[in-house]
Amino acid sequence: MGASESVPQKSIHEFTVKNSKGQDVDLSMYKGKVLLVVNVASKCGFTDSNYTQLTELYNKYKDKGLEILAFPCNQFLKQEPGTSQEAEEFACTRYKAEYPIFKKVRCNGPNTEPVFKFLKAKKSGFLGSRIKWNFTKFLVDKDGNVLSLAIAQPPHHWP
Repeated sequence: MGASESVPQKSIHEFTVKNSKGQDVDLSMYKGKVLLVVNVASKCGFTDSNYTQLTELYNKYKDKGLEILAFPCNQFLKQEPGTSQEAEEFACTRYKAEYPIFKKVRCNGPNTEPVFKFLKAKKSGFLGSRIKWNFTKFLVDKDGNVLSLAIAQPPHHWP
């Protein structure tokens, strides 16, 4: 676990990710916006409260330059078992999410999505280099710099 991985990118805007349909999305399109990047899951105990709060936050601040980037992840007790498109449909139908839901990613391990390597390298702190649970949030400024990290706590019974 120890030190975070070094990454050459200086800004989140240097990355291209995949949307839920597998098409490229250049994150430079978000220059000038404050971003909240979050790993999401549809079957987690935190799902209802987090998706509800994310939708409320987005509706309140989207016109002031906030964008939420949600990345489904199935690494924590397999709590996002469906496809990327099913995760998007779940968020948009059940929680009226209007923000983008991207392709399912891995947040930890050898196949970590590059944008999450970047986020963790810039703001790992006492976390080490691992995301501990679903709904971990990274706040990114208008220039693409990672400002802070909010950690969702895993259940006490989780190893």
